[in-house]
Amino acid sequence: MNAANSILLSPADNVAVANGRIEIGAVLPGGAVATALIEPGHKVAIKPIAAGEAVVKYAQAIGRATQDIAPGEHVHSHNLVFESGRLPVVPPSEAVHATEADRARTFMGYRRADGRAGTRNFIGILASVNCSATVCHAIADEANRTLLPRYPGIDGFVPIVHGQGCGMSATGDGMMVLHRTLAGYARHPNFGGVLMVGLGCEVNQLTLYGQKGVAAGKRHFNIQEAGGSRKSVEKAMLVLAEIAEEVGKLEREPIPVSEIVVGLQCGGSDGMSGITANPALGAAVDILAGVGGIGILSETTEIYGAEHLLAYRAASPEIAAKLDGYVKWWEDHVAKHGASIDNNPSPGNKRGGLTTILEKSLGAVAKGGQTPLNGVFGYAEKVTGHGLVFMDTPGYDPVSATGQVAGGANVIVFTTGRGSCFGCRPTPSIKVASNSTMYHVMEEDMDVNCGVIASGEKTIAGMGREIFELIVETASGRKTKSEDFGYGDNEFVPWHLGATL
Repeated sequence: MNAANSILLSPADNVAVANGRIEIGAVLPGGAVATALIEPGHKVAIKPIAAGEAVVKYAQAIGRATQDIAPGEHVHSHNLVFESGRLPVVPPSEAVHATEADRARTFMGYRRADGRAGTRNFIGILASVNCSATVCHAIADEANRTLLPRYPGIDGFVPIVHGQGCGMSATGDGMMVLHRTLAGYARHPNFGGVLMVGLGCEVNQLTLYGQKGVAAGKRHFNIQEAGGSRKSVEKAMLVLAEIAEEVGKLEREPIPVSEIVVGLQCGGSDGMSGITANPALGAAVDILAGVGGIGILSETTEIYGAEHLLAYRAASPEIAAKLDGYVKWWEDHVAKHGASIDNNPSPGNKRGGLTTILEKSLGAVAKGGQTPLNGVFGYAEKVTGHGLVFMDTPGYDPVSATGQVAGGANVIVFTTGRGSCFGCRPTPSIKVASNSTMYHVMEEDMDVNCGVIASGEKTIAGMGREIFELIVETASGRKTKSEDFGYGDNEFVPWHLGATL
């Protein structure tokens, strides 16, 4: 329901969302009159809300009023506070479904020797430790300058570097997560070949990646054994020339769309993200799930307060219990560090109209559509199955997306309201804008404008279909805006757990 540039998301809500600036005196849904200037994406009361009463949006509690709020007043941080609590689940509306024609479709991808499907044909230069990061960059620069022009079938040589690998325990969660993340990149289907480079004396030894076939067919060496930095670059050129000779011959071929694995991300969210871009992406995920593909929802701290909606859709009690276990781990984790999960909405989120983590989370889970939740995975674990799954990650976008790519995501779709800039090589990243103003200001970074939903020009279902089609085109080689600009070399950020020693 729309009135005076406002959107009422559910008849159960006691606030509406400004779809454009609401001037004082404007009539609101239900007949109330705005008593304050309401900026786009922000909330306005449409009913009396008593102090201590739940503020309701998406037919769910997003927090409690800290004072009496009259109809027409601005509802935000000055009178709304986070309070953990959930209202009964509202049954979802009908999902968007895949057609028989969708299920028969293919995309043009790369079939790897292990059977998995790639959407790009990169060669990776992976650092085992921060100490080899500079050499890995030098190797990639030299390879892109001298080798790439000779092999047009290769998309590029990508340095995958990070700030870990030593000064840490050889056992425990930190090492386990780093190893699992690097191993996931080493076998990623978007890499036709990989060279791993270590220093030689680090905790994260290269020998760890030769076990259990993790790096089967991959090459690696240590700088100390190669004779130093310059000699390492020279040695790498010889190795990469051999790899490029094989990888450069590969060609795209038809692959069922069921082998597309999409990592779902949102960052720099605003008050429109949960109304336009996220539900539109959710509609695309419903189609993807219907053809047998996988959508990976993540960012545990950003589904907090809405996890019950996912548990309600879980395919089994065990899946719901596993999700609940991760949520409880995060509650304990942030408490140990003297923090609150409600600290998550950033200053930019709040300027865009989001007030509490509950409100942000209710919009964030919309990226997962309405299909059943078929699995829950730990950070950077290899994702299997089909349909919607969940991966436990922090809410920080580069860390979260790194885990999804390590788990096998061969496409990323990233929604934003404030204008996040992001790339995630070797996986292409599609950027989806939640509002038209930001889309037009940052059009060179955005691939899709979902602001047309708020203006009534298109429907959520229609934009969901457009996003699905773009996913298929991107998987087939169409470059995204972030790829055109060159994003992706600096966004590999493994989750850093444990002590720095």
